[in-house]
Amino acid sequence: MIAEKSSSIYTIPFWLLCSSNFLFSASFSMIIPELPDYLASMGGKEYIGFIISLFTLTAGLSRPFSGKLTDHVGRVPIMALGSIVCFIISGFYTVVHSVWGFLLLRFLHGMSTGTKPTATAAYVADVIPEDRRGEAQGTLGIFTATGMSIGPAIGGFLANSFGLDPMFYISGLFALLSILILLKLEETLPPTMKRKFSLKLLKINWSDVFEPKVAPVFWIMLLVSFSSGAVLTLVPDISKSVGINNKGLYFSIYTIASIVVRIFFSKSSDKYGRIPVLIYSCISLAIGMFLLVSNPTPIALILSAIFYGISWGFNTPTLAAWTNDLGDAKHMGRAMATMYIALEAGIGIGAYISGYIYQGDLLKTPLPFLLSGLLALLSLIVLKLNASNWTLK
Repeated sequence: MIAEKSSSIYTIPFWLLCSSNFLFSASFSMIIPELPDYLASMGGKEYIGFIISLFTLTAGLSRPFSGKLTDHVGRVPIMALGSIVCFIISGFYTVVHSVWGFLLLRFLHGMSTGTKPTATAAYVADVIPEDRRGEAQGTLGIFTATGMSIGPAIGGFLANSFGLDPMFYISGLFALLSILILLKLEETLPPTMKRKFSLKLLKINWSDVFEPKVAPVFWIMLLVSFSSGAVLTLVPDISKSVGINNKGLYFSIYTIASIVVRIFFSKSSDKYGRIPVLIYSCISLAIGMFLLVSNPTPIALILSAIFYGISWGFNTPTLAAWTNDLGDAKHMGRAMATMYIALEAGIGIGAYISGYIYQGDLLKTPLPFLLSGLLALLSLIVLKLNASNWTLK
């Protein structure tokens, strides 16, 4: 029996999906703040920018495949695949101790976020009424953001108290638990669209890579996600330089801020429209980035995290809901993959450029954040200029 859209979004399948997202996001996020020092200890300090960029590169490359498989094999199997990859790679971090081996693991690890979120977003579109997509994406995002908030804090505690290996093992355990929860979900892909997996499904055409119907979402996501690459690459070292020992604190603060936004304003884009909400989120993002342009202080870092969190509390669910609005129901996996390709490309480019500029010199960190703030303002201008041409909801 295929799940039907309910007038209430708060169904058992939806809560299972939320719980799985919490565990999955905590799994891969808990290790991020510790990775720059870990790579530097192996003699790879000049490759710090690759920690995030390689991860997002694979995530982006795997999106067309995950989108196509989601639309033909099923939502649940592809979600499970992402969790399995995360589980396996987490264990390998404990046995690989060379710079190039580590970078290879980061490259492979990205496949996990290149598959699970795509299928998850398509699943949500299957079971949520159109007029409540913003609310649903906001609620789902609360669990995702909570995992990303708790993850770095758990990772920092484990690394400081027990060492890196226990941190990697717990990361794998969280991924495993997210798989077990997925086993309870009912498949929503209609039998008429479902096909058995074959190698032919791995043949990708340009139409599998980019869904033109969601082009507006693609460009806005690409512009705003540059900032995430800069934050993920530079903030751990900046935190340490200003006397904040827990390098995950910034991530916890911004995630808490995003959760608060999602709790109280998750219905805002359903009520006022996608573009108006995105305009305000871009303003908040620009403020958060400009706060880090001058020599940062602990207070500036905390304020930046708050504004950054507010921005992504609006951005993520609104862009996902807008993708659901614009995408074709028969190719929702492709539509969501297009959105996530923009996300990964933006993060990857931001991380690579930030790492290239930084190279261990804290005096060079203002420039990546200046670029991030300017791109946020550019996205605001693009939204303003195209508001009358693009779908407002």
